[in-house]
Amino acid sequence: MSGVWFLAVTIVVVLAWGPQEGACGSYVDLPKAHLPMYFRRFPALEKQCAEDEQCPYRSVIASESYQQHKNGCWGYEDGCTEKERYVNHTCPGSHVGYVKSKQAQLDTFYSQADFGFIRDQIRETHIMCEPQFPHDSSLECSKYLRFCRGRNLMINFTDLAQRTEPLRYKMDVLSQGQIGGHCRLHEERLQDELQHISPLQSWGPELRFFERLEQPPIQTGLCDVVIEKPAFIMKIDAAINMYHHFCDFLNLYGSLHANLSHPDGFTTDTQVLIWESFRYISPFADTFKVFTRHPIADLKTYAGKVVCFRNVVLPLLPRMIFGLYYNTPIIHGCENSGLFHAFSEHVLHRMRIRLMKRPDRRLRITFLSRQTRYRRVLNENELVASISDNPDYSVQLVTYGHEMSFAEQLKITRNTDIFIGMHGAGLTHLLFLPKWGTLFELYHCEDPNCYRDLARLRGVHYLSWERDNLVYPEGEGRHPERNERHAKFTNYAFEVSEFQRLVAKAAEHVRQHTEYRRFVAKNTPEQTIKDEL
Repeated sequence: MSGVWFLAVTIVVVLAWGPQEGACGSYVDLPKAHLPMYFRRFPALEKQCAEDEQCPYRSVIASESYQQHKNGCWGYEDGCTEKERYVNHTCPGSHVGYVKSKQAQLDTFYSQADFGFIRDQIRETHIMCEPQFPHDSSLECSKYLRFCRGRNLMINFTDLAQRTEPLRYKMDVLSQGQIGGHCRLHEERLQDELQHISPLQSWGPELRFFERLEQPPIQTGLCDVVIEKPAFIMKIDAAINMYHHFCDFLNLYGSLHANLSHPDGFTTDTQVLIWESFRYISPFADTFKVFTRHPIADLKTYAGKVVCFRNVVLPLLPRMIFGLYYNTPIIHGCENSGLFHAFSEHVLHRMRIRLMKRPDRRLRITFLSRQTRYRRVLNENELVASISDNPDYSVQLVTYGHEMSFAEQLKITRNTDIFIGMHGAGLTHLLFLPKWGTLFELYHCEDPNCYRDLARLRGVHYLSWERDNLVYPEGEGRHPERNERHAKFTNYAFEVSEFQRLVAKAAEHVRQHTEYRRFVAKNTPEQTIKDEL
């Protein structure tokens, strides 16, 4: 019986997710390389688009390149074979001592850090509150309540009008009965998933208070506000820190795929509600335009009101146990996640960041300067000067501060071959390097895995300082609160000749990369290099 109801719920959610936004396919706005997977998911739309002269993707669908990739799929769909997957990962490192076989190594990485993770969320999704009639509420969640979606749900924020303390990372925003819907609640099933009760690990802190309502909340006028647009309620990490905030954005992107049951699944006609009382401010705020064209709401927006949601998604969270990417347990020897690659392309496409024309074949090197108290490079001008004289390099020293928009930062990063910087959140820019790019983490400050693993996930080359006797700390470095030795709390100088050697090593990797050679060979006088399948 439950399987039948699962199908019924899916049909209702699909039809309710939103109207089409105009001409055939005009709302899709995906990179060309993503279109074969999208249209395979929605073949009727592909047929309609191919026959409609007004469809903006008609010529793409008719192209030889598209037809060659026509059978492509993301990897989480039923019937998607390994050969058809978008961007197959590789495991050049040994599997010995980790798993029993090379195939097990490949499969493990795919489940841990690729679209296999999304596939598992979909497979593990169960109905928690089951509709009995077409206009009933519904709620379904993946294991441990890490990803949920529902329709016609009520959240009662009336008590928040009396709350004076700041609300962030709180597990008592709601109390019993302040979230619910008119549906048959599988209470025991819901209780079984309440194992990860932590602010950023699951939706358990909120859904443990879910109750069945006696009447449909919207039809009976229970709501002060009805959110008609598809909504995402997000519990975000640290909006000021790129490493942590892009964990939010990556998981939101993954949630779009987990929820992709309607052609409008990538629409930006959505509402985002951030689960805290602080007004959302971030140097990376423009990234939200990739997901919504509307202002970001917070808990103060609806304090004192009963709010109902026609369709709502509770996305994957930034600090899930064995999640993406903050707690990803990446198996040894593997790299190049299709999920991370697709996320990068999706963000760059929607922010209109392009690979630019190059007037010459010099390698583009960007040195990221830190204007902070700790982890500054004491001789950075000397280091930059030492490679600027090389006729094969085009070198720039940049500061990604508040005075430079995030879009401008991405333009620089996207057109960088070698990105150099000290350990710090700014190195998260590696997500947007070209395929052949190299991240040179000048010094990892005794945290060697953080950006090396992120580079592995994105599929870009990584190197760091190799000779400890040629790096010179300003002082021992002590944690300002715990008063213990800590390598991240001092500044450093570096041996110039060793720096030059490592840059040359990175340059050799770039020049030998197949994608770089293809890019250089196809470089044209046109202003930008167009998206290709």
